[in-house]
Amino acid sequence: MRINSNLTKIAALALMASYSCVANAGLNIFACEPEYAALAKELAPDAKIYSATTAMQDPHQVQARPSLIAKMRQADLAVCAGAELEVGWLPMLQMKSSNSKVRSTDLGLFYAADQVETLDMLESVDRSMGDVHAQGNPHLHFSPERVLQVAQALTDKLIQLDPDSKAEYQTSLTDFSERWSEAIPLWKAKAASLRGKKVIAYHSSFRYLFSWVGIEQVADLEPKPGLPPSSSHLASLLKRTEAGDIMAIVVASYQDERGANWLGERANLPVQVLPMSVGGNEQSQDLFSLYDSVLDLLLGVKSK
Repeated sequence: MRINSNLTKIAALALMASYSCVANAGLNIFACEPEYAALAKELAPDAKIYSATTAMQDPHQVQARPSLIAKMRQADLAVCAGAELEVGWLPMLQMKSSNSKVRSTDLGLFYAADQVETLDMLESVDRSMGDVHAQGNPHLHFSPERVLQVAQALTDKLIQLDPDSKAEYQTSLTDFSERWSEAIPLWKAKAASLRGKKVIAYHSSFRYLFSWVGIEQVADLEPKPGLPPSSSHLASLLKRTEAGDIMAIVVASYQDERGANWLGERANLPVQVLPMSVGGNEQSQDLFSLYDSVLDLLLGVKSK
């Protein structure tokens, strides 16, 4: 009887351990954009990660659908770009999900823009300026050095929420940081011939990429941020192209190409669509291939 009793205890302990492993298999992570879903996957490979948007969606404009509310309700951590990129929809998700864990950055809310010095910060903003961000440009995932800063801060947040897995998170960070740091000089060498080139682009979506590579965005297809190209504005851009120094017209994967195509046809300039994030084209399967893809596409335009 004592043997049977011991066997029963062992079986019960084994079952409890099994449930414990399942319970601690990984955090539920809600990523506002696919670039942060990809980064979370690098740093927390065992986590359950859900991306609220795709690279084919404008992250400024997202509907608080019931499916998103349900995913946020389950989340232990929400990882977002910040700098008010999601201001039009994230607060609604937070409210409707009734998940207190993802309402505060002291708990399970993480903004990438809070971890770095952003470009184009403004002291004051008013409606006459269009869709601008006082806290700076939020599309910082195209700055490789800032990505490293965000990765470190996100790892710290993961450890805060799941201290029992500290060693695993630190190992993942070290692995990612080493591979990313090795890739940066290769990307720089690859992009060297792009330095000094000029483009017309839609919005300031690639502000960090252009700053890093050394490309100058001389004009914006939008007359004001958030406003579609008008006929008069496109006419002024056509006049600008007469200088003959524009390499290409650049738009992001989710942006309307009609204005760019109109200008490209009349100015005899190539219109290049770049993936805004992971999943923006077939090549961009993770953060590394996203960088490779945007550089390859820009170099392809340059060589024409």
